[in-house]
Amino acid sequence: MIQLHRLEGFYWVARTGGYARAARAFPYPITQPAVHQQVKKLETELQTTLFERVGKEQMKLTPAGERLNKFVAPFFEGLPAVLRSLEDAEYGGEIEMSVAALALRSILPAWIKRVHKKYPDVRVNMREAPVPDLGLLRRGEVDMVVDYFGEIPDDCASLQVGTMYPFIVVPKSHPLAGKKNPKLTDWSAETFIAYTPEQAAHDLQLQALSLHGITPPSMHTASAAESILGFIEAGLGYSILPSFDPQGPKSRNIRAFPFDRTGVEYPVHVVWRKDTPESPVLDALLEEAPRP
Repeated sequence: MIQLHRLEGFYWVARTGGYARAARAFPYPITQPAVHQQVKKLETELQTTLFERVGKEQMKLTPAGERLNKFVAPFFEGLPAVLRSLEDAEYGGEIEMSVAALALRSILPAWIKRVHKKYPDVRVNMREAPVPDLGLLRRGEVDMVVDYFGEIPDDCASLQVGTMYPFIVVPKSHPLAGKKNPKLTDWSAETFIAYTPEQAAHDLQLQALSLHGITPPSMHTASAAESILGFIEAGLGYSILPSFDPQGPKSRNIRAFPFDRTGVEYPVHVVWRKDTPESPVLDALLEEAPRP
């Protein structure tokens, strides 16, 4: 069994090109003869020559030495960073997130910026999700899901990271847009712009209309809030849209009014499996998560 300190002596001689320089470069005090002995004992164990002398103070790797150095150099070069991460609670690694489109634009940028500032070696892969799919989480395809959930299942842990507020969004050019406090029923004769039927937001929109006794005479659908806002800007209809901004969504040629049912809010959670193995990267994400 090769002793690690002999490989360490070999590495520093290979890196510096000489025994004296290796002794000076060591991360702890050591003499030149001690470094020389480490290398000689390693050569004896391996029954091969690892260096050849090419000058008074200059050593060159043999082909066997080159091969060994390619194996051990990454270990010794990466070791200081690993030790720092353990001592300073720094984390590195990768994590997969499934994120609702609106949260991806409104919450994630500042959140990930905080994570990268504190933990620069953390890599976050985010995929935009039209619907909250906990199947991805349970199958291990993602580590976290960020979305609005009507109910958090028992096998998942969660943390609220935001709150969405509903707004009536109308074209600025419409005569009714000038009203100070319009009601949803004021728009009952207009075309409604909804999310697509497979999205949870679509059902929430229809529930809101139903509570007010509204059946739109016509309806268009789109999968993203930006697309719906584009339809509204073009004067094609109105909608009920969620916004993380308490002042409502902002875009050209629209007006946004608070939904006329007070106290209606939609909490957004980050959700992960309770049986997730201990993960410093997950801990780093949760540590820097927004607190609404």
